[in-house]
Amino acid sequence: MTNTSEATDDESDDTSREPAKSREPAKKGSGTRKRAAPKSPPRKRLRPTEAIREGREQLMELTGKSVDSVSSFRSTDDGWLLEVEVLELSRVPDTMSLLASYEVALDHDGMLTGYRRLRRYERGRSDDRN
Repeated sequence: MTNTSEATDDESDDTSREPAKSREPAKKGSGTRKRAAPKSPPRKRLRPTEAIREGREQLMELTGKSVDSVSSFRSTDDGWLLEVEVLELSRVPDTMSLLASYEVALDHDGMLTGYRRLRRYERGRSDDRN
């Protein structure tokens, strides 16, 4: 005996396959327009003391050499540019030790982006640069 009141799979109601529509009212401005990304807060520039500290620490970590002093620094469009004096070779007497001047570039966040040795000299020698 076959029950004719039951629907077969082919005759089933297709409404169950449609995605359910939300009964919540549409939010204002929720159309297809994309929202602008929130603005990030303006980036705080490093103070000179922070830039010098970061430059010294990162150069020492990279080279393994002791930083003797920072002889100059300046702010640039890309961040900071430092000139750092590094002890390259310790000798006795100390006036015969070899130092080197390095140019150290930092970005606005204080990350070292590059360095290069400008010159080497003995500690006891006078500077012949202008």
